[in-house]
Amino acid sequence: MASLSVKPGQRFTLPDWHNNSILISADAEQQRYNSHHIRQEGRALRNETGNQAKWDEHNSRTHLKDRIACVDKWREALARCIAETDLEIDALTKVKEAAENAIQAKNLCLDVAIECLTLRESRRDIDVVRDPVEEELLREVKVIEKTKKELQQRVDDAFRQLCLLKEARQLVVSDHKHKVEALELDRQCMSFNPTSGNISFKVNPTRIPYGSTALSEWEQNSRCNKERAEAEIKASVDLRGAITLSIAQTNNELDAQRIATEFALRKRMRDMEAALNELRWQEQNTLDEIAEMEEEIRQLEEDIRKRTLDLKVAHTRLETRTYRPHIELCRDQAQYGLTDEVQQLEGIIRALQQKRTQSQDALDALYRQLHRIRTDIGYKTNSLQLDNKCMDTRRKLVVCVEKFEPEVDAVNRARDLPRKSQLELA
Repeated sequence: MASLSVKPGQRFTLPDWHNNSILISADAEQQRYNSHHIRQEGRALRNETGNQAKWDEHNSRTHLKDRIACVDKWREALARCIAETDLEIDALTKVKEAAENAIQAKNLCLDVAIECLTLRESRRDIDVVRDPVEEELLREVKVIEKTKKELQQRVDDAFRQLCLLKEARQLVVSDHKHKVEALELDRQCMSFNPTSGNISFKVNPTRIPYGSTALSEWEQNSRCNKERAEAEIKASVDLRGAITLSIAQTNNELDAQRIATEFALRKRMRDMEAALNELRWQEQNTLDEIAEMEEEIRQLEEDIRKRTLDLKVAHTRLETRTYRPHIELCRDQAQYGLTDEVQQLEGIIRALQQKRTQSQDALDALYRQLHRIRTDIGYKTNSLQLDNKCMDTRRKLVVCVEKFEPEVDAVNRARDLPRKSQLELA
């Protein structure tokens, strides 16, 4: 009978086999339990992380929307501020140009006043007087120089204010530009989603960028820029009002002085014409008196000639009667009468000669007075012609000095600007 071969190695008992089967089953159960627990935890984690990620993305999107809205409000406020600043710069520039034009007009007024003073320096002799016209012209020169100085100071103030406005505008424009760029970037961030083609991992994305500022500092910077621009606009509005008032006041002051000067000049011309009329009347009367005096002198000389002939007759009679012979050469009434006649005639001739001398002296004095009158007439005619030239010269001022009419309301246009454009932030 053949023998049975036995496989060499360890032999397990039946209980071992049963125990091994039970252990395998128990391990399988445990592994399935562990796997089920892990699956449950994974599902819960997936649900939780998914919801958390969606919520976080929603919060980030909401924060971006809020930030975009806030930045956009500031952008609109700054844009309005820039527009108001541009309008104010344009208005102040026009007022500044108006003040410069007013100064140019004052230059013509000054030239006219100086020309009038120069013309009146050509007066001669007694007519070179410090009359009210000269005083008003000198006062007019001082008024013009004072108003020019005031207007030039206003122009300088306007120039400085324009510089401040442009500086404030530059700050607001720069801030506005930065906010436009920030809005573009935040809107681009709003457009990103998991399917976007331009998303990727970045190196250290949570780092704090160099130069970052706090939110309060960011808002304070924009508010300061805007408030500074509004303050400069308000200062510019006040300055425009002051410049407009100065132009009006200087024009009124200069007009009043010009009227006073021309009034004095016209009064002086009337006085000069009255003096000329009086001198011409005196000249005519003097000429008439000279004619009468010359006629009187001729009459005196004629009487002297006649009385001289009478005296010659009396002398001849007396001399002839000296040739009477002997006893006839007596001192009779005829002799006495002729002697008295000679004495009377000699006295008459002396009186007539004295009167002729007085009359000639008076005639010479009349001629001297006539020369003086005619010389004074020449002086006054020259002075009147000079004053007429002054009046002709001053006619340039009728059309050259224009009243300044502001094109922009210097008081009401931007007086309420800060209140109207104040940014309302929740």
